[in-house]
Amino acid sequence: MVLKYYYDLLSQPSRAVYIFLKMNKIPFEPVPVKVGEGEHLTEEFREKHSKFQKVPFIHHDDFRLTESVAIVRYLAREYQVKEHWYPKEVRPQARVDEYLEWNHLNIRLGCAKYFFDKVMHPMMTGKPPSDELVKKNLKAMEKSLTDFERIFLSSEAPFITGTEISFADLQAACEIEQPRLAGYQPRDHFPKIRTWLGNVRSECQPYYDEAHKPLEAWLKVSQKKAATAKL
Repeated sequence: MVLKYYYDLLSQPSRAVYIFLKMNKIPFEPVPVKVGEGEHLTEEFREKHSKFQKVPFIHHDDFRLTESVAIVRYLAREYQVKEHWYPKEVRPQARVDEYLEWNHLNIRLGCAKYFFDKVMHPMMTGKPPSDELVKKNLKAMEKSLTDFERIFLSSEAPFITGTEISFADLQAACEIEQPRLAGYQPRDHFPKIRTWLGNVRSECQPYYDEAHKPLEAWLKVSQKKAATAKL
């Protein structure tokens, strides 16, 4: 069976699943999708590729699946995945699921909305971001990051569910990296997050840096534009 992985590495969940695939040596055919160019928004794309018209998603022969968490749960059943990534045992698995469920309306919502309203919406409309909205979103994002530290990083354990990394860590890390594109560095404001991100990055090399290359490239271009504007 051929596994095709459709993704855009500027997408947080795309990066998380990409790293998961690489770390577990799951063979796949990479199919990059140019989300920034609206490649996913055509009717043809909806019919041939993904009914949700968003990334990431997989085609496993004639089986199609969207949503990063659903994809990882499926892959953990279909392939030889190391137990710590998504445990088979009920209670350890429930701990991973606990974070993955919490993530949607907290870290993902907070970080993604701040990035979208400060960066993406202005790019799409040609209008400057609303200072009031950006401040509101910043407050919400920082609350989610504070809650994340308090709830999931309160022990001395290096990872969210304990001494071993899981997909929960990948999902969280890729979301928390995203505000950097909007000029906000979580590492500078949250020391426990800084240490934990270092643990995740170190554990997942070289694929963590590989997955974040487009993000780093975006940052370099943005910084160059900002420096030029000051001249």
